[in-house]
Amino acid sequence: MRICFLNPFGTPAYDQLIYDVLTPSLQSGTEVEVRHLDIVPENMDYFAAKHLVEVGIMKAAVQAEKDGFDAFVIGCCYDPGLTQCRELVNIPVVGPLEASIMNTRPFGHRYAVVTDHHKAATEIADRVRIYGQEQNCKAVSHVGWFIYDMIKDPAVVAKDAYDTSLRIMKETGAETVVIACTIVSACYEITAAKDESLRGISVIDPNIIAVKQAEMLASLNAVGQYRIARTGYYQQLATHSPEQAEELYALLTEK
Repeated sequence: MRICFLNPFGTPAYDQLIYDVLTPSLQSGTEVEVRHLDIVPENMDYFAAKHLVEVGIMKAAVQAEKDGFDAFVIGCCYDPGLTQCRELVNIPVVGPLEASIMNTRPFGHRYAVVTDHHKAATEIADRVRIYGQEQNCKAVSHVGWFIYDMIKDPAVVAKDAYDTSLRIMKETGAETVVIACTIVSACYEITAAKDESLRGISVIDPNIIAVKQAEMLASLNAVGQYRIARTGYYQQLATHSPEQAEELYALLTEK
């Protein structure tokens, strides 16, 4: 099984961090390749930038399918381009936020979300509502970090993620926390593996949950059981206009 994990950032700065977090959790026979975009803007902390980056994500999904990957993970908890990519390709596409909040119940009845900064918190709250998960989500908070600063001091980011998670759990009664930034969560996992003082609370890592869901869906696809509906929300353009679909595909595969 081959899974493409896309860091949807225009830099390789976070690739090794994500790879190191993912590999211990892979099942035997699963290979993960971490890719990043060659694109400007480098990050998508703001909505206009995110909109531009989503074009690169769609191109990366199409390329991953062409390259023979069995599943594609969009490595950002905005889940940017998730619906578009599912419409475009036939391999399973996973968004870390969707995968995480859909799987909170085995970890705890009520949950909170901790993301990276104030701008992200509003977007994540909107996505929780869109996914129909508001009922058991007690709060959406943030650690106050922007992505380009995190890589400079992962241990401090991890401590802030732990402290914020602990505080939100005490304030709201949430039993588990989704650390809903792939890089914040990666910083936490790498640091907590060496520092026992950061363990002891229930947290959900969206990187690992996304890849485990990708493994499951790829396995289902291999035996003909990934039956994505193509009659409504994920209907493909080719069923409506093959000519327009061909034009779109050409745009997404041009160099």
